Amino acid sequence: MKFTRSAKFALAAAASAALAVSLLTPAQAATRSTVILHETNSITGLNCSLSATNSTTCSAVSYLQGAGFNYYNNKKELVKNTVFGSYKVVKNTATDFRTQWTVNPGRVWSDGTPITGEDLLLSHVLSSDAYSKAAGLGDPTDKKTPPAFNGLGYSGVYANNIVGEPVLSADKMTVTLQFKKKIANWDLYGPGPAAVHTLVLMAEGKDKLGTVAENEAARDRFVKAFKDKDTTLLKKMGKIWSEDYTITTVNDKTNPLLLVGNGGFQIDSAVAKTSVTLKKNPKYNSGPALSGSVDTVVFKFIGDGTAAAQALANGELDVYAGQATADGVAKLKAIKNVNVVGKDEVAYEHWDLHYDTVPDEAPYTGLFSVKDGAKSKALRQAFLLALPRQEIMEKLIAPINGVSTPIQSTWLAPGSAAYDKLIAANGSSFYSRGTQESRNKSALALVQKYYPNALKSPLKVRVLVPGNNPRRASEFALAKANMAKVGFDLVGDVRTDWPSKLGNSDYDAYFFAWVASSVTQRQSAEIFDTNGGNNILGYSNKAVDAIIATLDAPMSESLLLAKYIQIERLTNADAITIGVFIHPGVVAVNKDLKNVKPGPLSPTIVWNYWEWSY
Repeated sequence: MKFTRSAKFALAAAASAALAVSLLTPAQAATRSTVILHETNSITGLNCSLSATNSTTCSAVSYLQGAGFNYYNNKKELVKNTVFGSYKVVKNTATDFRTQWTVNPGRVWSDGTPITGEDLLLSHVLSSDAYSKAAGLGDPTDKKTPPAFNGLGYSGVYANNIVGEPVLSADKMTVTLQFKKKIANWDLYGPGPAAVHTLVLMAEGKDKLGTVAENEAARDRFVKAFKDKDTTLLKKMGKIWSEDYTITTVNDKTNPLLLVGNGGFQIDSAVAKTSVTLKKNPKYNSGPALSGSVDTVVFKFIGDGTAAAQALANGELDVYAGQATADGVAKLKAIKNVNVVGKDEVAYEHWDLHYDTVPDEAPYTGLFSVKDGAKSKALRQAFLLALPRQEIMEKLIAPINGVSTPIQSTWLAPGSAAYDKLIAANGSSFYSRGTQESRNKSALALVQKYYPNALKSPLKVRVLVPGNNPRRASEFALAKANMAKVGFDLVGDVRTDWPSKLGNSDYDAYFFAWVASSVTQRQSAEIFDTNGGNNILGYSNKAVDAIIATLDAPMSESLLLAKYIQIERLTNADAITIGVFIHPGVVAVNKDLKNVKPGPLSPTIVWNYWEWSY
């Protein structure tokens, strides 16, 4: 399952501002064509496949700018985008599994350049470890030297199972992929379109849109470089892809080649830490038709939940989608002309402990480093035992939705028979049995085994704390208070740019939420696999890797559950992470804005933007 780091924060629990201000009148609303969306966390770049930019905010903005072969609806159903193209299985044996992906004729990029199957080939460059090494672009598993395309797509299902390279049809509209075995959720491992001509032009120093003829010639140069494994050109393209999209300001000085897409909207401007504005793409024909009246979408970044709710009341926002608190929901419901709806969430809050050095970071030698063997393992166990999850639930979550039991798995969510079977056998009881008082006693014994004077001279634990988030501030305060009882002194570093700091060796612990963007057998694999794209802890366990490697193939539910149990027994024994709660979801929408249908998967709000209308 692909995850993005949660960028949705809290509505202040102690908000006191009056929020009964009306939105625009119906007559005013009828003439509107702009939708203003609330995001708590500001965007950190335009390429969501980079570690520093991988957030739900980036995913939402990116979704409006691009369209591919499928998308998820609000029921977690994968929908084929037949406007863009088609795909199917063309060979299905135990050792030779092939899928075929065809772009419909006439699809165009926002600069007017026709989209072809050649635009699908970059997916292979971004996902195949073998190709990256063969083309001289670097070994994605090398922890010291990042590859030229330094993204999150390597070392997964695709890389582990692809055979050779994609085969391009004679008419250049179809790509065929061959895998060494049958693939579960195979329709999620196909290629996506990329405006490769823009990367070539930028690699060659261009800063203006080209003509269609110039663009197609540039794409031809990419295809030749792809086939010949031209290290020089591909490395230049990789540098652009990895570095040039890490911008947060867009204006008339921005290279327009960075903004070419095939979605319904294009970025028009962006003000760092403030907003991103997108305008309708007049050449859009890669997805469902824009049936509504909306021609402008603005993402407005407001960190303070109370201020965001006030902006909604003032008519300065059309959609509020923050982290819920009981007090906050009550205040939202008091706003006139606003619908407040709950929604299913697949975002889960968790605390993680740094295990080993993460690629591209300085060596991690902190309190929980695996290099310290039994001592650091005991400290990790003590930390997870002392995390006051029950108190967090009772004070911060139960007042909203009545749920007071912490989650006991980071692979499956509560509410199914499979979940109950999983937690009964996954080793999570070690961290939940007894009372918090008894768990504190066990935790203190583990700490004092190595640090007898820990209560007098507490061990400092450096924690990355997401900023502009009242609920997480409260969560940290509760954790800090209880941890002091077992010899830990939590030192919080509150940052609004926290997503870019995940994996940084300055920290011993992190807490935030993973948000699923798809539904697969692999679920949380990219978090726990040694080379997983979302492994921010430097965690590595060969036994875990071996089980994860088997999740690619179709299997029965009972066998899959058995594998999840095996993995969680190992990760719980290693004491690297613990879940706390599923985020209670709330969305508030201007009643005059129709067809906003929040879904559980990222991007949760904008998945059907083409249907929006006033």
